[in-house]
Amino acid sequence: MQKLPIGEQNFRKLREEDMLYVDKTQHIYRLITGSSYCFLSRPRRFGKSLTLSTIDEIFCGSRELFSGLWIENNWDWTKSNPVVHISFSSIGYREIGLEAALIAELNRNAEKFNVKLDATTPGIMLKELVFKANSAYGKVVLLIDEYDKPIIDYLEKEDLQIAKDNQKTLKTFYSGLKDKDSQAALRFLLITGVSKFSQVSVFSDLNYLNDLTIGEKHADLVGYTQSELETSFKDWLNLLHQKHADVSREELMDLIKTWYNGYSWDGETRVYNPFSMLQLFEKLIFQDYWFKTGTPTFLMKKLKEKRFFNLNDLHVSRSLFDSYDLDNLEVRSLLFQTGYLTIKKVDFRRGEFVLDYPNREVEEAMHNQLIAVLLHGSATDSLKPVLQLESAFLQNNPEKAVSIINAMLKDLPSHVLHGKDEHFYH
Repeated sequence: MQKLPIGEQNFRKLREEDMLYVDKTQHIYRLITGSSYCFLSRPRRFGKSLTLSTIDEIFCGSRELFSGLWIENNWDWTKSNPVVHISFSSIGYREIGLEAALIAELNRNAEKFNVKLDATTPGIMLKELVFKANSAYGKVVLLIDEYDKPIIDYLEKEDLQIAKDNQKTLKTFYSGLKDKDSQAALRFLLITGVSKFSQVSVFSDLNYLNDLTIGEKHADLVGYTQSELETSFKDWLNLLHQKHADVSREELMDLIKTWYNGYSWDGETRVYNPFSMLQLFEKLIFQDYWFKTGTPTFLMKKLKEKRFFNLNDLHVSRSLFDSYDLDNLEVRSLLFQTGYLTIKKVDFRRGEFVLDYPNREVEEAMHNQLIAVLLHGSATDSLKPVLQLESAFLQNNPEKAVSIINAMLKDLPSHVLHGKDEHFYH
């Protein structure tokens, strides 16, 4: 059995160490031959970085890494392009500031192409790098991963000014690509992130970007489809079934789907969270793997502030997905962008989208967090009273149910209860 690529985002390392790879190269081929300037947003740990790393190696002509994959015999490997690959998760903007980090990263890319940059500001440096790489090696492929990290890392109220300053820096940075000469020097541009960009903020100068976030064309570019799961993970599914021999194979597949499937960006195509699936096959236990990688403290504060706790069956318009105002963050938009909600249905004629939890993993974990917020407690304790209440009702013991509810209310600060009417308790 091949090693599971848990946390591995480098395509070259993954292939050289013979890790399991779900062949996405046909999807990637459709992407890189279908549009020249693209933007794609997906939640964290969904395979965006690995996708960019794969595209990097394709354009560099690394045919040996693609042996046995779909694209091996469907790509012209005699040609290659210079690739400028910038990942905002690794440029060190927290330590030295965003502008200084961008300058250092651009100079590092320039050294790779044996060119020297004369400019001293990020936007002009980026333009100069593209021109000089194009002049020396041909049309440039520009890959930018996690573009929004310097913004979403600072959404807490006390850090919001840093987010705004970084937003301005990024707007200036991308302005280097706004003219037609820059576009002519690029063969392919892909920018990825978690949040959906706003035309009036970071990318206002890049109005030629094709937003691929919503729609069926690239709905399965990242994440595992049902067929990919059953084809690529046969051995692991057998191992999981051995561990859970008390259920049938059909029941096991239904359980996996209930826990981890359900993410959609078109209301039709459903995919599994890759991180959760790899963790499930590694540990052979059903639990909330993805949710634990980033407890949404900021989101919990926003939900509490807005008194917004019912996240099921939310009907929204298309304009919600373009909402990204740092001074007035739309909580439903944030929940969708960060992966806590997904598209369940779409009425494209009316422009209406229905949002809901993608699966049991997210819904159960989010409910624990919400209960903790309501009870002013810890998420680790929030499940206990729910189970106690369930037990009391199943035993037809109303006295026990009342005592449990009273115990929960007892832990609430008195000022929260002061002056509240019956509706509050409901």
